[in-house]
This record gives sequence, structure tokens and C-alpha cells, in this order.
Amino acid sequence: MSQISSTSNSAATSGAAFMVVASIVFAGTNVLQSVLPTPAEWGGFGMSSTGMAFWQYVIASILALPLILRIGLSNLRTRRPVAHEIRAFVSALGVHVFVYGFASGVPIWQMVTLLATGPLFIILGSALFLGERVSSARLAASIIGFVGAIIVSGVGTESLGWQALIPITAAALWAGTDVLTKYLARKGESPETMTISLLVLMTPNHLAILLVANALSGILPMGMAPGFPFALPDGTGLWLLLLLGALTAVAQYLLAFAYKVADATYLQPFGDLKVPLSGLVGWIALGQVPSQWFWVGAALIVAASAFIYWVENRGAPSRLQPA
Repeated sequence: MSQISSTSNSAATSGAAFMVVASIVFAGTNVLQSVLPTPAEWGGFGMSSTGMAFWQYVIASILALPLILRIGLSNLRTRRPVAHEIRAFVSALGVHVFVYGFASGVPIWQMVTLLATGPLFIILGSALFLGERVSSARLAASIIGFVGAIIVSGVGTESLGWQALIPITAAALWAGTDVLTKYLARKGESPETMTISLLVLMTPNHLAILLVANALSGILPMGMAPGFPFALPDGTGLWLLLLLGALTAVAQYLLAFAYKVADATYLQPFGDLKVPLSGLVGWIALGQVPSQWFWVGAALIVAASAFIYWVENRGAPSRLQPA
């Protein structure tokens, strides 16, 4: 019995550690994604958001080539190519929906706040499609983390229009990607296979989405069709784009390892850490000093992560094992 508990506790620690590090890496990508599209007169590089999303995954795929060669193509074979393709398409579509939110004029605080609905979608998807047990502790931790994310975002008094559905849709799509990642992990897919398949498949899926949007430019709402804005930035901007691609590859690899050893519903509060971490990185790298509410929200998110980790390790660590 002690051996089982020790193994489960080790899985909990490893899964939480991978997710926390992934959150730190995602915080870095969030900062870069906010800097690269900012107009040059405001201190940015004026890169197209859709072009940035495209090149981000092209670069990540290229940087993954040494890993592919080290592992060997034979080890990347899968019996579930359709699931991998659906996962990549859903993830790519989430990127473009998110970009469209900014193009539609949705305030940044609303985007950040409403993306925090992702944990609830992950819990729902994990319970319905993966059969994971949604304990009261997991649900409470996710709700506390969600409240903390709202506080961190600095919600204002602006009213929410139909545009609020845009970041909510992006959150649901990315939650679907996380649930599919856990599904593939349960079916025995290795972290290497899941990481590289996503990186490699994202580029053609980005192109397919851009082609369809361009073809439907007369039907889609204004600003929905992104065209082909693939111009690369110069100098420092190009180096930052390369860094964005590298961080993207690292973050996806860490996520795959996290979902390999622990439940999605258990890991989600640790994933919420990327909200306050993004604020901290923005403060350090860009000089964007957070408000006093940032610290309140960050404390709630950290408390939610510490709470679920303590409960799972003290109470029933075996719940971390796949059903």
C-alpha cells in the first residue's frame, strides 16, 4: 500500500512540476505575443497577428527536427492519426479565433478574463469524455483559480457584448485540445509523439484555416478573413519570433509530460498559474506594473494550486491514475 501511495505521490509531484514550468514558459509566450504585433510607434514590431501565429508553429516544428531525428521516425508512428489531426486542427482554430478577438476590438482585460473559463470546459470535457472523477476538491480549486484569474485581469465596468463569445470560444477550443492530449496519453501515446505531431500538423492546419477564411471573405464578418500576412520582422523582431517558436515547442512538450502522469482536472489549477506569471513577466520584461488587485488574484490562484496538491496527496492519491 505504501508503495502505491509513493508511486501516486511521485506522479502528482511530477505532473504538477511539469505544469508549473509549462505555465512559466506560456507566460513568456504571452509577453512575446503581445509585443510582436504592437505597432512600431508604440514600441512593438508591427507584425500581423495571424502571420505571427503561422510562423510561430513553423519555427517550433523546425526546432523539433533534432528531437525527431533523435527519437527516430519509427517511434513516432501512431494508430490514432485522426485523433492527432483533430487535436491539431482544434488548437489551430483556437489560435485564429483568439486573434480575431483582438481584431474585433475586444478589450484585453475581457480576453484574459474570459479565457479563464477554460478550466471549467476542461473539467466538463474530462468528466464526460474521459470518465475522470470530478471531486469537490478539484471543482472548488478550479472555481477559486477562475475567480483569481478574473481579479488578476482587472475587470472593468465595460459591458459584455456578443464579442465576449470570441474568447470563450477560444477557451473551449483550447480546453478541447487539453482533453484530447489526455485522451491520447491514456491510449499510450508518448509525450514525444504528441508534441511533435502537434507541432508538425499545426502548420498545414493554419494554412487550411487561412485558405478557407480567405475564400469566404465575402461571407465572414468584417475582419474575419486574415488574408496572407506572412511578412517576417527584421532584426530584434525576428529573434523574438524565433524565441516565441522555441518556447512554444518547449511548452507543448512539458504539457504532454504533465498529462502523461496526472489527470487533467487535477492539473488545471496549476495551469491557472500562467495568469499571474504572465503579469510578473510583463512587469519584469516590459515594465508593466500590476495593480494592487493583481496580488489578491495571484494569491487565490496559488492557494488553489497548493490546496488541490495537498488534498490529492493526503486523501486519495490513487485518483491520479487513469480510469
